[in-house]
Amino acid sequence: MADQFLKDVDKGLSARQKSLPSKYFYDKKGDELFIKIMQLPEYYLTRAEHEIFKLKAPEIIKALQLNCKTCFELIELGAGDGLKTKELLATLNKKGYKFSYIPIDISHNVLEKLEKSLLCQLPEIVVKPKQGDYFKILDSLDSSDTPKVILFLGSNIGNMSDETASEFILKLGKNLNVNDKLLLGVDLIKPASVVLPAYNDSTGITRDFNLNLLHRINIELGGNFEISNFYHEPWYFEDEGIAKSYLVSSISQKVYIEKIDKTYSFGQKEKILTEISRKYNDEILRKIIKKTDFEITGKLTDTKNYFADYILSKKTRLKVQL
Repeated sequence: MADQFLKDVDKGLSARQKSLPSKYFYDKKGDELFIKIMQLPEYYLTRAEHEIFKLKAPEIIKALQLNCKTCFELIELGAGDGLKTKELLATLNKKGYKFSYIPIDISHNVLEKLEKSLLCQLPEIVVKPKQGDYFKILDSLDSSDTPKVILFLGSNIGNMSDETASEFILKLGKNLNVNDKLLLGVDLIKPASVVLPAYNDSTGITRDFNLNLLHRINIELGGNFEISNFYHEPWYFEDEGIAKSYLVSSISQKVYIEKIDKTYSFGQKEKILTEISRKYNDEILRKIIKKTDFEITGKLTDTKNYFADYILSKKTRLKVQL
C-alpha cells in the first residue's frame, strides 16, 4: 500500500493538472474526521441514505429478490463504520436469512472498529472483514455459485468519472454470476444551495479532512508541505451535476518529498484536485451501465429525493445466433 501511495502521489503532483486520489483521505485521522463530517447538518448524504436503510430495509430485501432458504454473501465495498448497513443486517438477521457479511475497506482501523461493534450489536452474524483493493479481494473470494450481493454505498461511485465508473461496474460484473445483485448508492442531482454546503461546512471539518491528505504525505512520505499555505475550495457545476474539491496553494512555493526524492513546484492559486463527486439521475446511470452486464431492476429514495439506492442485476448474456 505504501509503494502505491508513493507512486500515486508522484503521478498526481507531476501532472499538468495536479491531483491526489481521494481514497487516500482515509488514514486514522481521516477516518475520525469523516465520521464527524457524516454528523454535520450540512452533510445530507449519509443522513439521506441512512433513512432509506432505516425505513425501507424490508423493501431493499424484496428488491434484491433474496431467498430466505439460500445462503448468500453480502459484500460491502468501502464499508466504513457500517452505520447504514447495520440496519439491513439487523433486518436480515431478524427475518432469518442465511448469509455471510464481508466488509472490504482500505483502512484496517475502520474494519477493526466495525468488527468489534458488530460483535456487540449483532453477534449472530458471520463477519469476514477483508482489507485491501476491492478487485483483488473479490478475485480471491469463492468463485462458486453462491449468490452474491455487492453493496457500494455513500455515492462512492461518484468519485469516478463516468467512463471509469462504467469500467468499474463492468469489472465488478466479471466477479459475479447471472442474477447476482449490485446495490449502488448515489447522490441525486440537486441545487447548489443544497450541495455546496455539504463540501464546505461552517465549522471547517471538511476543510481539515481535505488538508489532512497533505499532512499524511508529510508523515508517511517525508513531505515538507506547509499546511497553512494551502486552503480548501469546493465547486459545484449544477448543469453537469458534478462537485469538485481542490486544495489551492495560497503562494508560489516548492515542496520536497523525501521518499520520492523530488521537489514539486506550485504557483500562486494553483489547484490540486482531491475529489470529484458526481451527482446522478436515471438517464446518467443508464448511460454508465449501458456497456456493462447490469440492468436497473429497482430504486429506492429518501423522503426528500436527495439520494437513491439502485438495485442493479447481472443480466443473462444473450446467445449469438449463427
